[in-house]
Amino acid sequence: MSKEKKSILYVQTSDDPERQYSPLVLAQTAKAMDLDPTIYYLGPGLRILKPGEAERIKLGSFPSVKEMIDKTLGMGIKILVCEASKRMLGWEKVDLISGVKIVGAATLNDLVLDADATQWF
Repeated sequence: MSKEKKSILYVQTSDDPERQYSPLVLAQTAKAMDLDPTIYYLGPGLRILKPGEAERIKLGSFPSVKEMIDKTLGMGIKILVCEASKRMLGWEKVDLISGVKIVGAATLNDLVLDADATQWF
């Protein structure tokens, strides 16, 4: 009998530079542990996903947040973006970095209900 992969949902609600690395590092680690991670950006966290923003954040010896996002996407980890949050920020039309997917608010509820664990940042 095969066991289903456990899933972890990481929700990023902040645009604070110091809070950007944790969900990315943890999602990459979860993938390496053969878990099924997803990152969901909500509220002010979306600001990091505008072109040019993540490139500006580089703390300590870590790569830039953009490099971390690219690596995360390259590992096949989904990065989802809340449509309602986009509208809350007044962004009717906005360019976001390539590879992220805009989804409805109900998606977050479904992800939380389906996940084996959730972490919020």
